[in-house]
Amino acid sequence: MHIGHYIDLVHKGHQNFAEALRKVATKHGAEPDIVANCNMLATWSDLMVQDLQPFVEHYGEEKDKEPDRMKSLLFVKPRSGGLALLRDLHDLWLMSNEAELCCLVLKMAAMGLRDEALLSTCNTMEKQTKRQTAWLLTRIKSAAPQTLIAAE
Repeated sequence: MHIGHYIDLVHKGHQNFAEALRKVATKHGAEPDIVANCNMLATWSDLMVQDLQPFVEHYGEEKDKEPDRMKSLLFVKPRSGGLALLRDLHDLWLMSNEAELCCLVLKMAAMGLRDEALLSTCNTMEKQTKRQTAWLLTRIKSAAPQTLIAAE
């Protein structure tokens, strides 16, 4: 059984996503909505990591470096300015989509195992991750025209 692989992907993916959200909030402190919303979304990911913990203990984890590689590739060095914010939001969006997809795969496994508790947890996580992704996309749409057209 390889369910531990996806438990690890979701678990570590949300840990890294929370960390990346907090870094973006810190780097772009001049944008009040970024600070408040990124910190709130990070807290949501923290809660999802906690909710997944009983399944980590029950099924175990097959450690994988993929989530760490994604974070290190996307957040190589600090960036500043309007274009940097847009790129950081873009990178966060990629991370949230990865977390969402991994959660969907884990949900399918929960259905196959008929594990109602894991299925319920995955449903909740999927809804929250979709909300995180939706906020990021909305913020990207808001920032893109000004950032790409206006001169700094």
